[in-house]
Amino acid sequence: MSLQIYNTEKRQKETFCPINPNKVGMYVCGITVYDLCHIGHARVMVVFDTVVRHLRKLGYDVNYVRNITDIDDKIIKRALENNESIQSLTERMITEMHADEAAMNVLRPDEEPKATEYMAEIKQMIGALIQKGFAYPASNGDVYFKVKAFKKYGRLSGKNLDDLEAGARVEVNNIKQDPMDFVLWKASKENEPAWDSEWGDGRPGWHIECSAMATKCLGNHFDIHGGGMDLSFPHHENEIAQSECATGEQYVNTWMHCGFVRIDDEKMSKSLNNFFTIREVLKVFHPEVIRYFLLASHYRSPVNYSQENLEAARASVGRLYSAIELVPPKKATQGTDFEAAFMAVMNDDFNTPKAMAVLFDLAKEINKSKDAGLAGLLVQLANQIGLLEQDATTFFKSQPSQSELTDEAIEQLIVERKEAREGKNFARSDEIRDLLSAQGIELLDSATGTTWRKS
Repeated sequence: MSLQIYNTEKRQKETFCPINPNKVGMYVCGITVYDLCHIGHARVMVVFDTVVRHLRKLGYDVNYVRNITDIDDKIIKRALENNESIQSLTERMITEMHADEAAMNVLRPDEEPKATEYMAEIKQMIGALIQKGFAYPASNGDVYFKVKAFKKYGRLSGKNLDDLEAGARVEVNNIKQDPMDFVLWKASKENEPAWDSEWGDGRPGWHIECSAMATKCLGNHFDIHGGGMDLSFPHHENEIAQSECATGEQYVNTWMHCGFVRIDDEKMSKSLNNFFTIREVLKVFHPEVIRYFLLASHYRSPVNYSQENLEAARASVGRLYSAIELVPPKKATQGTDFEAAFMAVMNDDFNTPKAMAVLFDLAKEINKSKDAGLAGLLVQLANQIGLLEQDATTFFKSQPSQSELTDEAIEQLIVERKEAREGKNFARSDEIRDLLSAQGIELLDSATGTTWRKS
């Protein structure tokens, strides 16, 4: 089965045909680096990491570009609040972002352009838009894009231009020629960073940054553009308009958007105080559990963050690891129906929930047959979506827990329990088991001895 991808613009699945055979150019809108990444950022990271992994499994040479927004109103505000430089803030947050990615086994993009490093390309694109009559310098030093000059505006989001215009008129701005127009270049304000330009000192608008970085890294016309569902309008709609007007070429073939993260069935929002950073969640749940949770729903569907759902994800990942704990993996058996089924559902718009169902069917067969080659296949297929990256013993011992006991202390208590049992001091043996259980440590007795895991 050939790869099918749901194209947001066409509102249907399409057979994926790259512009250049065997090569894929993909751009994903990245993080505005003013704070620690939250669980919504994690979903975008994990989803498109999984997309890239599968494209490469299919043999494509992928150039994955994900930008960093390192100049923005929020960044300026936070730097002032912290009494630190913008560069210090953004560099610190980029380091933290990379740490979160690494924890969740998210591979680094091939290119990670920063907006501040692409000012020449940004100004060049704005200049081209002005020259072609699609943009204009305003009296206050801003530069605006003429939305009505682009007749196809609204084709991605499906929004009607008349309805948008009615909404835009609520906010009156006499500087713009039309309420619909959006800013390409912002005139500098006091105590804000600025770059010189022929329209005056200032800095770029958010939308133009992505157009300039994407076309510079991937060309005027490329294969896939992705991001969160919240970016489809106005950000991606504006990207299409300004890019195609500047270059005269189609901007993107396939638009991919992943669904919202909800918190206990409510929209995630700082104002609702239901906002979780990746760092906070990692203190409670293993990174693979978080990754599993984010892939357990189809990427286009909303995902509901809750303690219950994450606990269910932890149990599910534990079941997969238990299969390879029971049957240590050997060289993967190839050409099975399991592998064919896995590839088929991943080729159907990256259907990770169905791919996971295949993994559980395979784990069930391993538990029954004790086939080490199938255990190797389970690891191979799970690795393709970034799971089962550890050996089972390491996974079970590396679960975040509230236990204050070190590994050495646990091992010492297990030795003491063994001695107590040999001495028929069963009361002390049970006491040690209960003590460890209260610390979230589960003991597993077998003919060869006692092992432990964090429950």
